[in-house]
Amino acid sequence: MTSSALPEPRPHPLRRAVSTVLSWIDCSAQPPADPADPRTDRVDWLRTLPFVFLHLGCLGVLLVGFSWTALAVCVGLYALRMFAITAFYHRYFAHRAFKTSRMLQFGFAFLANTSAQRGPLWWAAHHRRHHKHSDTERDAHSPHRHGFWWSHVWWFMTPRNFATDLAQVRDFARYPELRLLDRFDVVAPLILLAALFGLGELLAVWAPGLDTSGAQLVVWGFFLSTTLLFHGTCLINSLGHILGRRRYETGDHSKNSLLLAVLTLGEGWHNNHHFYPVAARQGFFWWEVDVTYYTLQGLAKLGLVWDLQPVPQHVRADKTRVPQRKVA
Repeated sequence: MTSSALPEPRPHPLRRAVSTVLSWIDCSAQPPADPADPRTDRVDWLRTLPFVFLHLGCLGVLLVGFSWTALAVCVGLYALRMFAITAFYHRYFAHRAFKTSRMLQFGFAFLANTSAQRGPLWWAAHHRRHHKHSDTERDAHSPHRHGFWWSHVWWFMTPRNFATDLAQVRDFARYPELRLLDRFDVVAPLILLAALFGLGELLAVWAPGLDTSGAQLVVWGFFLSTTLLFHGTCLINSLGHILGRRRYETGDHSKNSLLLAVLTLGEGWHNNHHFYPVAARQGFFWWEVDVTYYTLQGLAKLGLVWDLQPVPQHVRADKTRVPQRKVA
């Protein structure tokens, strides 16, 4: 056996642990995955620690108690950040379903990033790849190929899916501010956490009648709201291809679900979306509730977004053909 044929030595566990921890702060610190290494498609359990900590933080409700203020912050941040994810991470960055200014582009990318669902370029790149290979072996989170829990959560904790494939998002990768946000994707969630603590402490002094505190707003507004938001978003990856009905033949298992549409402000019309991904509207018919689209219409009237891509009438009527998988 020649020296060139010798397998690469495994990195020292301590060195790998340090590299993983650094990558929580700076995503570029994580070395690129080796496609030939079988560990590339296994869960990196060190990477699950922040995810576990996020869920454990929800138990803090037992310590900080309840207030209507904390509940309102929890629900409000869920809805606001769900809109940022569905409208901007998904319909804007992944599919270019409308246009907006560079300033608003960054503002909503930052807001969506506070959800701890990685950066806008990472999110859009993986979603574009999902549409190209939906429910095939090359789909990173198909429940029909890899099972429910893998499609719901484990897939993004593997070395293969950690890096941002900039080749998939060349259109937005040219903006340095988006690349910076993507590289340091832990900063925005930490800023939100700190802001919630500061707001809670100020309210405890200035408005004691609201019966809240910094710790309470952190638990309800960050840990609980972010955890619910995470699972609400991931339900589209898992149940969006299992639960509901199919209107269009799309070549995959995508389905329409009113329940998922309500939980995700309109993303539950997943079969519609896979049939015609570039539309700003996913509820193709008036009875299909799509709160994200209604909000985008409001922003359009204010001149903040424009050129919302419509659903052509022939697309609504055609239930048989499988269109070309154009994703952006």
